Amino acid sequence: MKRRRNALRPAVVLVAALALVAGCASDSSDDGGGGDTEAGGRFEYTEGMVGGEDAGGEPKTGGQISYALYSEPRSLDPAVSIAAVTTGGAEMAALYDVLLRYDTDTREFVPQLAEAIEANGDNTEWTLTLRDGVSFSDGTPLDAAAVKASQERYAAAPAPEAALWNDNVAGIEVADQRTLVYSLNKPWAMFPAMLASGPGMIVAKSSGPVGEGFKPVGAGPFTLVHQRPAEEVLVEANEDYWNGRAHLDEVRFVYLGDQATVEDSFNNGSLDLAFFRDPDVVDAVLEDGTRGYSNLVAVSDTALINGMEGRPGADVRVRQAIQLALAPDLVRQRVYDGHGMASTLLFPEYSRWYSEEMTGIEPDQDAARELLEEAKADGYDGAITYLDAQTSAARDTAQVVKASLEAVGFEVEIEMVPTVTDLITRLAAERDYDLAGWGINYREGDPFSKLYASLHSTGTQTYGMPTTPEMDAALEEFQGAADEEAQKAAVVKIQKAWNDSVPFLAWMPMAELTAWSDEVHGVKGAANSIVLLDEAWLG
Repeated sequence: MKRRRNALRPAVVLVAALALVAGCASDSSDDGGGGDTEAGGRFEYTEGMVGGEDAGGEPKTGGQISYALYSEPRSLDPAVSIAAVTTGGAEMAALYDVLLRYDTDTREFVPQLAEAIEANGDNTEWTLTLRDGVSFSDGTPLDAAAVKASQERYAAAPAPEAALWNDNVAGIEVADQRTLVYSLNKPWAMFPAMLASGPGMIVAKSSGPVGEGFKPVGAGPFTLVHQRPAEEVLVEANEDYWNGRAHLDEVRFVYLGDQATVEDSFNNGSLDLAFFRDPDVVDAVLEDGTRGYSNLVAVSDTALINGMEGRPGADVRVRQAIQLALAPDLVRQRVYDGHGMASTLLFPEYSRWYSEEMTGIEPDQDAARELLEEAKADGYDGAITYLDAQTSAARDTAQVVKASLEAVGFEVEIEMVPTVTDLITRLAAERDYDLAGWGINYREGDPFSKLYASLHSTGTQTYGMPTTPEMDAALEEFQGAADEEAQKAAVVKIQKAWNDSVPFLAWMPMAELTAWSDEVHGVKGAANSIVLLDEAWLG
């Protein structure tokens, strides 16, 4: 692959670029990547499998594959770690499987570990049928009672989607050994998405409680050999997997940090699979025609704003000023060499959830200065800290944010922590930040669960971001919508509520890509950019 991201760019270059942006910031026809424009790179990104058909032939048994992922999970417990590819989802899917998986071709959630799912007429009751004869790796049956126990364990913990589950699932009835009936408090057409995420990763009773003493025991295609912090997670084939022993003997999940390092390791053959999300790297992999699984993810490159009392972001004028000061396309140009997309729309034009009624926030430095001056007149000193992890893209983004905000009167300090795992701790556990680089990640298959978790007043992934009654109402309207037209109408209201409150910054959606070498075959796609390896093989 041909290009490398440049080293940290001098601030003087950014100041010059900002001067150009300032010159046209009030011009609604500019390509600033704001509300009504979507600046794009060279690729028309797609959902699903890329790089051509897999013509590998008859599967072979044996071998180990190495798979580089974005960050090391805090835990292999789905009641702790978010079930997404960037936060341990692939590792957990290998250990637990998922009841349902997302099919990008049909845009539906289809059976995986489960056999079938069916709704009643108004989507207030869902019946899940399990496969016959499935067991956990400890030999105990994965029956309806075990599924209910695992999901009640999840709901009782401060799990990533526990609030959404608890607010909506009125009860779980074990109809028989293979059948569960979920009664909901309100209509929910996209409920199956929950069974493709954390609540759909079923944990055996022998795993123990959430927290200290937990050991991962599931019914997935692999079992845990070891988890070595800051190094690897190693799993081996489960001889008693419900769909037959996996073809692979072992999978080694590794965490190399910077995307350029992952790219180099993939190119030199040290890795069999690798996850990419930085647009310049993704484009280079796509240019080479490499096979992989791609997912389009809105609000993937962003920064959270801490709205808790005592933080600068507690003042809505400060939050609005920060977004107005930033030109999304400047991030795309300066950080990713013009690759990828830039937009302040929560669902840009590529999305099935986009409609022409949506408008975002156009960059406007004059308006940003005015709001900041109002906040300063009321006692704010203009100081703010930007937090992120030590990667080349994060360092470059921090410089763009610093230069953009200081151009309108903020005083910005940059703090970089060693790893993404450290960043997760500062945000998710400690809420210790003003602004922080992040990926919220609204996915095409099911944006609602993450919208709720990150924007609803009872969401468990707000991490200090402010919430509003208007946003709550718009989200609840989206959930109860009976068809996609009604859902889109609700999304327009969600966008407006974001425009008014600015709980986080928006500058770039991204294509998340798991790529694999020519020797890897049989990989399947699932929800949240996760890939399943139960049928994968080397040859």
